[in-house]
Amino acid sequence: MKTVTISIMISLLMIIGAIALSAGKGDGVQAVDANNVTIVDGKQIIEIKAGGGYSPQKSIAQAGIPTIIRFDTKNTFDCSASVRIPSMNISQILPQTGTTDIDIGNPKVGIFQGMCGMGMYPFEVDFK
Repeated sequence: MKTVTISIMISLLMIIGAIALSAGKGDGVQAVDANNVTIVDGKQIIEIKAGGGYSPQKSIAQAGIPTIIRFDTKNTFDCSASVRIPSMNISQILPQTGTTDIDIGNPKVGIFQGMCGMGMYPFEVDFK
């Protein structure tokens, strides 16, 4: 009887843990953070936190205006400290802690994609 009770409890904990880990993941794209895009002195700044991936993974910004992607790191030691933007031939090593601005010019309407140096952590900006 004791073995059956323990087995049931372990099974329930595993099910609850699986539900908790998968909650909110949906299609695998993180929700858009409306507060990470600002316009200062005519330049659009998209702030993305780098460390264990990129946050937010998806941003929405305005096309056709000068744009900077600002990466913020804080004790970042993983591959997200190496940013690649293949469409612009950009490869940048970020400091372990600090901010790094990457000027991407005046983007056109469309999806702009980037990733970590190993291709494990993607991010994108939807320019509208």
